[in-house]
Amino acid sequence: MFEAAGWGLLAGSALLLGALVGYLVRVPRGVIAAVMGFGSGVLMSAVAFDLIDEAHGLGGLVPTAGGAAAGAVVYTAANVYLATRGARHRKRSGKQPSEADQSGSGTAIAVGALLDGIPESVVIGASMIGGGGVSAVTVAAVFISNVPEGLSSAAGMRRAHRSKAYVFGLWTAIALVSGLSALLGNALLTGADPAWLAGITAFAGGAILAMIADTMIPEAFEDAHLLVGLVTVAGFLTAFALSHT
Repeated sequence: MFEAAGWGLLAGSALLLGALVGYLVRVPRGVIAAVMGFGSGVLMSAVAFDLIDEAHGLGGLVPTAGGAAAGAVVYTAANVYLATRGARHRKRSGKQPSEADQSGSGTAIAVGALLDGIPESVVIGASMIGGGGVSAVTVAAVFISNVPEGLSSAAGMRRAHRSKAYVFGLWTAIALVSGLSALLGNALLTGADPAWLAGITAFAGGAILAMIADTMIPEAFEDAHLLVGLVTVAGFLTAFALSHT
């Protein structure tokens, strides 16, 4: 369990790393967008070749499809609600509202960051069930994708005049929650029926895929435009290569 927590914390720490760069360094928005597109491709590959494929192997088509659909519905519903509270652009580097613009938006952004990070971490913990090692591809994919997420979001928080204490406190907390989520994913799912485990793995995959489409790719396209397809495919192929080495 504690090993799972360590891997989850490692993957989550990439958010803090990205936030440090995004808040302290004036990174051009085009560069942020390109890196975000790359991270989107990495995550899409991990969902397709690691999470969904593993879920199908565990429980077959019905639990996999049902779990993925449920994950997408739950994520989308939560995301729609948070958007009304000021967290619509939480991953974007230039459109986040300040607290003066919309009261309570800081809390909504924090909850949204949790919503984005928990499914990934639960899957990391679940991948270690049965005494096997952690899924290196999943950890690498989450780590690589978390860097641009933290970078873009922190740059937006800086432009919205949020304090350093808020920004780094938030991402430190998210990294710690990532470790805890991986621990709980390992502890609570150990011994679960394969069909349930398949559904939960696919649930996380569906939520992650919805998150990519709702928040990451729009941010990448806004500033990278026609280049976003190239960098997204590059990220996809990078993760695919990792899963076959």
